[in-house]
Amino acid sequence: MSSSKESGKKTAKAEDNTATRRNIKSWLTDMDGVLVQEGKAIPGASDLINQWRERDIPFLVLTNNSIYTPRDLSARLEHSGLIVPEEKIWTSALATAVFLRDQAPGGSAFVIGEAGLTTAIHEAGFIMTDTQPDYVVLGETRSYSFEAITKAIRLINEGARFICTNPDATGPSAEGVLPATGSVAALITEATGRKPYIVGKPNPMMFRSALNKLGVHSDDTGMIGDRMDTDIVAGIEAGMHTVLVLSGIADKAEIDRYPFRPKEILASVADLVDK
Repeated sequence: MSSSKESGKKTAKAEDNTATRRNIKSWLTDMDGVLVQEGKAIPGASDLINQWRERDIPFLVLTNNSIYTPRDLSARLEHSGLIVPEEKIWTSALATAVFLRDQAPGGSAFVIGEAGLTTAIHEAGFIMTDTQPDYVVLGETRSYSFEAITKAIRLINEGARFICTNPDATGPSAEGVLPATGSVAALITEATGRKPYIVGKPNPMMFRSALNKLGVHSDDTGMIGDRMDTDIVAGIEAGMHTVLVLSGIADKAEIDRYPFRPKEILASVADLVDK
């Protein structure tokens, strides 16, 4: 009898979550593992994006990758079979630039990163310099320079504030994993005793800056992700309807490791497309 009641409660809860989803007026979605996997569009991703565009539903595609500009990412997504205009892409580099502009308008920074980050910081009105900068900003790059890392350490020791675009310790490559922002940040922290402020996921600030860009509210916005430790926890902390898809990193065993739960767990974004 109790088993029957428990099953009924789970069904009712699933129906409640689905009903809540119907009230969602805007969406944020992660990119890798949600829309694309290994350079190819995940089945249903193109249909979902087309559905949003046809219904004029505000949305942004989010990524912690700070290497590429939105224009670059739009072209890469198109090559994967997805049409996503550059203005619909929000990166950790853009979120970092917004944070810096709000903190110190017209400030200066020593930047370790590539075009996605340097372009965003330049457009935010910052001066990039290695002479007494207000900030040291660390982002993703395909080739970290020991000279640049040494310079960053010395500038932080001299008083520059330490900012990172994202905490990811490793990144993928054809040959295997590569050290990423989080690993280099740990090296700098060990040398300076200063921990960085990280703007990208899982900091809900990245989501709040995305909400501000769309001009929408968290109460009626959904977040789709494939990671419990970044997408889902940040979505919960930002007050959004969270949807975990199992097309990327997370599986049911990983879900059980965390004390929090997404509102919905779906096989892929195909389950969000109206039939």
